[in-house]
Amino acid sequence: MAKVKYYYDSETLSYKRVRVKKGKRVGLILLSILSVFLSGFIIFLIYLNIPFLESPKEKVLQRELSNMKLQYELLNKKMDQAGLVLDELMERDNNIYRIYFESNPIPEEQRRAGFGGVNRYKNLEGFDNSDIIISTNKKLDVLTRQIVVQSKSLDDIVELAKTEEDLLAAIPAIQPVRNEDLNRMASGYGYRTDPFTKVRKFHGGMDFSAPRGTPVFATGNGVVTRADGYVAGYGKHIRIDHGYGYMSLYGHLNDFNVRKGQRVKRGDIIGYVGSTGRSTAPHLHYEVHKNGQRINPLNFYYGSISAEEFAELLEKSQIENQSLD
Repeated sequence: MAKVKYYYDSETLSYKRVRVKKGKRVGLILLSILSVFLSGFIIFLIYLNIPFLESPKEKVLQRELSNMKLQYELLNKKMDQAGLVLDELMERDNNIYRIYFESNPIPEEQRRAGFGGVNRYKNLEGFDNSDIIISTNKKLDVLTRQIVVQSKSLDDIVELAKTEEDLLAAIPAIQPVRNEDLNRMASGYGYRTDPFTKVRKFHGGMDFSAPRGTPVFATGNGVVTRADGYVAGYGKHIRIDHGYGYMSLYGHLNDFNVRKGQRVKRGDIIGYVGSTGRSTAPHLHYEVHKNGQRINPLNFYYGSISAEEFAELLEKSQIENQSLD
């Protein structure tokens, strides 16, 4: 109930009640409402223009969101790395393993086929970070599909291998010099600087730097077709015919441990590292030929080194340096 106010009338010497005019009363009410509205509006504007004012709960949610984005970025990097390894495996599968067994390569469109039809990621749309979530899920789905295709392909290769034991034994599948005997992998397959002319030219094999007299091993079963020093460039060298279109060559040897016409098995010692012929230091120059064409020997070392050793050898072989012959 509103308070009743009085004032003292000096003429009548008595107290009289203060009566507020109706219009004035309405004006005061409206003025009070307007003041409240303006105060609220000003506070609202201040709130909108000071975005860093966050509640504790909002701060926690913001940290969780930042952490989620970081985890997705790390996951994408790991999938990219896995994709590179898978690409290398698919390349070797199509161009080496399947060629071994005269099997047709898997078509590229089959290996990298996507997912058509219905939108598989509709339930992930409409969020602030939908793009990164959908992109990551797509990448994971494609990678999973490629792994399934590659796994099935390797199963097929195993089945072919069971009926091709002689071929597997003949393929030059090990490193010709043991890792523990190596000084270093001096030069790989590809364009390198010639040590004599200093001109960039194609190097058709791999150079393994090792002390003179280090044992050299046959990399597959076969028959020695040459063991002589009649080719000036290679010096004393050995050639082994493995059959199935494969031939391996071992150059710059110091001495032989086999003769022409001799049948050898993978792992037999056939000679010793030297520096005969066109050579600047003791090393083994090793080549693999398929149907008369030189191919990269690195693709054949699955029988003697670990995955870690292969990765290290791959990295070193890709350095475009100076060869030793």
